[in-house]
Amino acid sequence: MPLFHRQLIATLLFACLSLAALGQPLRIVSEAWPPYIHEDNGVLRGLDYEAAQTVLQRLGVEVEWQLLPWRRCLMAMEQGQADGILGIFRTPEREASMLFAREPLSQVELVLFYAKANPHPFHRLADLHGLKIGVSAGYWYSDRAFRESTLFTREPAPNHAANFGKLVRKRVDLVINDRRGGHFVLAQTGLDKHVRQHPRVISRDRLYLALRRNAGFAALARRFANELRRFKREPAYAALQARYKTPAHARLAVRPENQTANH
Repeated sequence: MPLFHRQLIATLLFACLSLAALGQPLRIVSEAWPPYIHEDNGVLRGLDYEAAQTVLQRLGVEVEWQLLPWRRCLMAMEQGQADGILGIFRTPEREASMLFAREPLSQVELVLFYAKANPHPFHRLADLHGLKIGVSAGYWYSDRAFRESTLFTREPAPNHAANFGKLVRKRVDLVINDRRGGHFVLAQTGLDKHVRQHPRVISRDRLYLALRRNAGFAALARRFANELRRFKREPAYAALQARYKTPAHARLAVRPENQTANH
């Protein structure tokens, strides 16, 4: 049999196996991070979640969603307990085990937040000397100078709300978070009157949907990216963005500081 025919048969067989795998719901995990994805009275909502769900529905893919603390999301992907992860930064290290849909879901700006009662002037990295910065456990910060700096210490928290709770209690001096996401969490927890944001952007990055590499999802990743690009050109996507533009109507959803999200 010619080599071309053998390669064609192998490709078709692999495609059939992939489709068989997709006969089960696609298991996607993420961490609650409004306005990108969060739970509202038992219903999942959010800019990235609703965009991804719309695209996957158009592709005819049934999805089983689960919200977990971020480190558990990464572990679920590593152990094969999840097929995909929503709202993840793309890095060379992650690309070794994950297949990223090439079209990003959102763009984020990481900034520093401070308590009004305990301000810390910040213009350059040296201003952070000796401070304690609240970070999200397992998160990747793309600015290398910030990520590797030894000027300050990092204090991880189980979720975003806990980070801001520690900030107003002076258990950390500053918190790094996405500008839009941080303001949504503050509005939800009722802490927006006590916290402000430094204007300087530490780094900009993009959030993606990633699927398990070498699991037969390459075609799905390509189709997802193409359909997401089409969706972004539609009025429905503009309306979705407008709905999550500001946290003015964010619901109050206070969590005890020592309680991880049960998602």
